This record gives sequence, structure tokens and C-alpha cells, in this order.
Amino acid sequence: MDFTRDTLVADLAAGEPATIKVFERHGIEFCCGGRVPLGEACARKGLEYETIAAELRQAIESTRPWQPANWQEAPLGMLIDHIQRRYHNVLREELPRLARMLDRVVTRHGEQLPDTLLPLRDTFRSFQQELLSHMQKEDTVLFPAIRALERPVARREVWPDVLEGPIAAMEHEHASAGEALARMRDVTHGYAPPEWACPTFRGLYYGLAALESDMHVHVHLENNILFPRATALARSRAADAAV
Repeated sequence: MDFTRDTLVADLAAGEPATIKVFERHGIEFCCGGRVPLGEACARKGLEYETIAAELRQAIESTRPWQPANWQEAPLGMLIDHIQRRYHNVLREELPRLARMLDRVVTRHGEQLPDTLLPLRDTFRSFQQELLSHMQKEDTVLFPAIRALERPVARREVWPDVLEGPIAAMEHEHASAGEALARMRDVTHGYAPPEWACPTFRGLYYGLAALESDMHVHVHLENNILFPRATALARSRAADAAV
């Protein structure tokens, strides 16, 4: 949606939920106290309207369709850079943000929807903890080993017998994350908020749905492109060394 200085913060948050993270970053109230023009809200916080507007437009644009690179042909290091920048770095900011929103929603509405919000919180907490640990293992162990394959002389320890174990473990953890995402979608009835839900509640469900969508692409890039290509390259390196 288009917006101006006169657009109410609450209306923008409701119409473009991706803007919520910008409001949170700058401490701009978008929920119960969000019936304030955006320009006025910026002034109250001592913020330049044009700066905040640019961040809001960038957040909105980030939800638009994009054309990916040809990851079947790009260097593996470039694909890893993309995964870390687009997914790992984003998740390390997004997971705590969603956790805080979820805690607020449970505090306010947990008694009204105990069969939905309490299981959702439990599942999300486990998912968050496991995913952060998973990404750390990829960033410090598996990804450096895959990067080494593209160096002029790959070391013996990054050949197939060493890659296969970590890759299998990561794929198993991907499956576990997928199960958690499915449970969260099921318990929220497809992330459909009740009619009376406040902007924070709606923003939480929007964020969780976006998280699920991102995770599907994230896991696809690793399971179906990065890992098979790395394994094939490692086997080729091993075959060349055996000649």
C-alpha cells in the first residue's frame, strides 16, 4: 500500500505487516497506540520521516517476488554467501523478534486461546533453539568444508567420506524443523488470526507465515542444490586424486 506522512501507523502495520519490524526497531508504537500519523510518530521519537519512510519501503519491497540467480551453476561459495546473508543472518534477528511478539500475545491473549497460543509458544521455543544451533554448525563446520572444495587444491578431509556425515545430520535437522513448522501451522489453523486480533497478534501470525515460507526456500537451496553439488564435487576431487 502507498503511504504518506498522514498515514496512521496502525493502518500501515495492518496493511503491510512487513513494516512492523521497522516500527519495533525504532520504538514506534504500532499496536494499541498506533492511531497516530506516521509523520507525527517520527517527530515524537526525534526521527527523520524520510529515513524511516525509506526503511519502510525497503521492508515492503523485500516481500515482493524476486528472480533468483542460477544456483545450479553459480560457485558454491556464492551460494553459501547468499544462504548466510539472506537466511542465516535474517533468522538470527527475526527469531528473537518473533519470540518477543509471541510472548506479548500469550501474555495478553493466552487465557482466551490456551489451546492455540500455549502449544504455539512451546513449539516455537524449541524450533528457535534448535535452528540457531543448526545454523551455527553449518556456518562453522559444514560451510567452510564446502568452500574448501573450490580452492585450487582441496584438502583430503573435505572429500566425500567427511562431508556425508555432516550433510546427513543437517538434512535430518531440516526434517525436524519442517515438522515443527507444520505443527505451528496446524495449531494456528493456517495462521488465521481471530477477527478481534490486535495488530501485534496479526503481525505475529504474518511473521510466522513468512518464516515458514522462507524456511521452505532456505531448506530447498541446501538439500536440493548445495548439498548434492558439494557431494558431487567432493567425489570428483577424490576420483581425480586417485588417478
